[in-house]
Amino acid sequence: MNAMSVKSPPGSREAALWAGRAGTVWAETQGLMDAVLAPMETCLTQAMDASARRVLDVGCGTGATLLAAAERIGPDGQATGIDISPPMLARARERAEARGLTVTLIEADAQRHDFGGQAFDLIQSRFGVMFFEDPAAAFANLRAAANAGASLRLLTWRRPDENPFMITAGTAARAELPDLPAPVPGEPGQFGLSDPVHVERVLAQAGWSDITLIPVDFDCGFAADQLETYSTRLGPVSRIWDQLDAGMQARLAAALHQAFQPFVTDGQVRFTAACWLVEARNLARGGRQ
Repeated sequence: MNAMSVKSPPGSREAALWAGRAGTVWAETQGLMDAVLAPMETCLTQAMDASARRVLDVGCGTGATLLAAAERIGPDGQATGIDISPPMLARARERAEARGLTVTLIEADAQRHDFGGQAFDLIQSRFGVMFFEDPAAAFANLRAAANAGASLRLLTWRRPDENPFMITAGTAARAELPDLPAPVPGEPGQFGLSDPVHVERVLAQAGWSDITLIPVDFDCGFAADQLETYSTRLGPVSRIWDQLDAGMQARLAAALHQAFQPFVTDGQVRFTAACWLVEARNLARGGRQ
């Protein structure tokens, strides 16, 4: 497998987070998260343009959508993933090798990374583009790495109030930990690209054309015996979980368990994920020719 590693800029808060425990936990729970997000993977890959031979997956994480793209374009294509998390990229590398797939992995911040002479036909992302410090600069940088006529295809979350499951952990935790930050739409984070007007403005400013946002709902789920892992190790609570004493962890785990019960039926956690399917094209001058 082809692998390239470029370090993220020092001092990046997100890079430090995902290089540490957060990235390690996501790598360790890759199977759970792949199952939860499987409908979104299908949405991205089944609609891939057959003519796309060079694909960039932004925020590729442990590799689910990157590897799906690599399988779809075949050995004559080029599948590249970029992420700031070394543990997650290591897991993506293991999975690619196990499946005999050739991919390129870049450890870097897509907002600032110099892609050099690379020119992609398709840039895709499943929940990997909401964390940029400067979204317009990031999408301009990505467009500079796109061929003329290249497609942009993204999945982002819609508003918090449309995603009650996704805010349950934070809401329940703030009853015990009132200083736990709440998600702010428009700010870097899970709901950073939830406002369609903001998304259209950012992409247009970055030079993308034919911008469309389609609301899509996905039926998602996982085994209820994985709920404690999901609620304490993967959501907003995960960032402070290891800093809590055993008593607080126990109280918080009980509160989270109770809060998620409306989503549990017959041993399964079921919820609807309200997302935007964002599509655009690189038609203006400035992309690769």
